[in-house]
Amino acid sequence: MKKRLVVLLAMVLILFCGLALAQEFGLKKKRPKPHEFGNVVIDNYSSKANKAPVVFKHWLHRSKYSCRLCHVDIGFAMTVGATNITDQDNQRGLFCGACHNGKIAFGQKNHPGDGNSGLNNCARCHSYGEKVDFKYDFYEFSKNMPRERFGNGIDWQKAEETNKIKVVDYLEGVSIEGLKMADPAELDLKPQEKTMPEIIFSHVKHSKWSGCELCHPEIFGVKKGGQPYSMEEIFAGKYCGVCHGPVAFPNINCQRCHTKLVY
Repeated sequence: MKKRLVVLLAMVLILFCGLALAQEFGLKKKRPKPHEFGNVVIDNYSSKANKAPVVFKHWLHRSKYSCRLCHVDIGFAMTVGATNITDQDNQRGLFCGACHNGKIAFGQKNHPGDGNSGLNNCARCHSYGEKVDFKYDFYEFSKNMPRERFGNGIDWQKAEETNKIKVVDYLEGVSIEGLKMADPAELDLKPQEKTMPEIIFSHVKHSKWSGCELCHPEIFGVKKGGQPYSMEEIFAGKYCGVCHGPVAFPNINCQRCHTKLVY
């Protein structure tokens, strides 16, 4: 009996040591560097055409445009690769081509006066695994931005509130101008774990970037409490985790959401 117990304890010890070593030597998910956080690699067709995959930099685009403009008006899916963007789409002014047309932003071909005549415009997007001299450097951009502990180290909400950035939410010829809806009041959301502080959800903060239609009804229902969800689902990339983790500040920053004091 004692021998079996010793063997069992030894097996448990080996298991725990194995898990510790796995976390120490790379099997644990690596946290991306600040300039990499939010980057999306798009490779539906590029590798098949012997081109480097596209690296889409969320930090650069969200410093100029709202999330709603890209994901609602222009029509990018919220899932990587689901939009199936083609070169022909871009040339017709769809998706990336809605802005990257040589007028709003650089196009596939250089245009006189765009200031980028010496750069290979294809490589500025098809850059995965390539050495590219980019026009914009993340660390130069972020050095005067309000700081955040996680993600890419930028407090985007404060940057917008203090006019460090001014996001565009309308694209001529693409967006439809309509009456702005009044922002609903803040919501107190009770966590399932009693010892956790309540969540104060601000519609005002989210609508500035996402509008209403980006979240409702596809990600969330429209009735408070009508769609219960758990932290396990959020960590799996559902509900709040659709944005918080891949692009917006990650869900390991608990106090950014769980803000109401526990008494």
